[in-house]
Amino acid sequence: MSASLAVSSPPPQPSLRLLPVDAADVAAADADEANDARVAALLERLAPELAADAARNDVDGRFPHENFARLHRAGLIAQVVPREHGGAGATLARASRIVAAVARADPATALVLTMTYLQHRALGRADNRWPAQVRREVFDSAVAHGALINALRVEPALGSPSRGGLPDTIARRDGDGWRLSGHKLYSTGIPALRWLAVWARTDEPAPRVGVFLVPRDPGTDGDRIRVIESWNHLGLRASGSHEVVFDDVPLPADHAVDVRAPDAWAVSAATHADADAQADQQAWMVALLGSLYDAVARASRDWLVEFATTRAPSGLGAPLATLSRVQEAVGEIEGWLHTNRVLLDDHIARTDAGNAPSVTTSGLVKRTVTEHAIRTVEQALKLSGNHGLSRANPLERHYRDVLCSRVHTPQDDAIAVAAGRAALEATRGGANAEADGTSRNGIERGRRDA
Repeated sequence: MSASLAVSSPPPQPSLRLLPVDAADVAAADADEANDARVAALLERLAPELAADAARNDVDGRFPHENFARLHRAGLIAQVVPREHGGAGATLARASRIVAAVARADPATALVLTMTYLQHRALGRADNRWPAQVRREVFDSAVAHGALINALRVEPALGSPSRGGLPDTIARRDGDGWRLSGHKLYSTGIPALRWLAVWARTDEPAPRVGVFLVPRDPGTDGDRIRVIESWNHLGLRASGSHEVVFDDVPLPADHAVDVRAPDAWAVSAATHADADAQADQQAWMVALLGSLYDAVARASRDWLVEFATTRAPSGLGAPLATLSRVQEAVGEIEGWLHTNRVLLDDHIARTDAGNAPSVTTSGLVKRTVTEHAIRTVEQALKLSGNHGLSRANPLERHYRDVLCSRVHTPQDDAIAVAAGRAALEATRGGANAEADGTSRNGIERGRRDA
């Protein structure tokens, strides 16, 4: 049999070692591997420090300024900044690992870091529309000072712009520049943000809408940028997601960084570059937020396993882990977390390979991963009873934090509608194509018969 196989086998392919290799690519790969190892070691060392005050900050709703000082000293805030701007040019895989490690220690810190990573990723794309000098300033400040950035989009009347509508925040022409006034909600990280990417409309006869970049310096802003410390949420209480009021804030002309006609923001009006950017950005958002909430679920699983293996009620005379019911329930948790890992790994690998999933597919990943994360923590609460609900243990905090996964855009209903519409349209399109083919074949047969 082996001789037969040898005869039928294809000729040997050239060894990869014999193929031409770009020395620069090898050097870059070696640098990435070394940086991955360095980052992993840093995170292992930092995790206890990041976690030290997480419970107290949750109770007090206190923003963890010291955590961002630690992250900056470790070089982790500028990880996604492109190499040519002094950052590490991190892949989505590395950025996701960082977010997950930080989230296990303190999810509120991880959320603010995620928002900065997403902005850096968008600004680092070659097709980004922001003026080059503005992008450079944002990057330089992140590398030198650990400056944070986030988008401010949600408003009291409008809600989230992802559901449509024009913002009430208005930018008015002022000579060569602009004056910005408005009110934003849920401004995650505002106690420490250096840059505010504000969604606003112009006061022009035909209003345009888009992003105005507002630099923030609490020492000199005075009353023009006012923070209302209203964030008193169920979960992620230390994220500093307060309200912000802008009162006639002066901006230079080039800080209207991406302003377009409203219709130009519609999906139907997107250029090929816009569509690629949207898919890439959605893929990064889903991966980072998915990694964050999956990490919260894994921290909950770890607590539950420790509890079940050490808690031995006197009536049982053995640890809870010996009960088949507990084993089955923990097994279900392992299934949910395994599914999350497979989904996220595939999603991240495709995105890093330059083949970001469609916006619809990314949405399904987000919905599945977050739902599994929530189920995991709920299951842990069911098994642990009063112990899990006690503020003396972290599980109740993990539950409050993981519930926040549902509020991020896209939300579950929008994800399901988009996926259902895509499936129905694809099926209808295939049926129409088949009908057209049948009709054409009938016409051809008729012609031959004639």
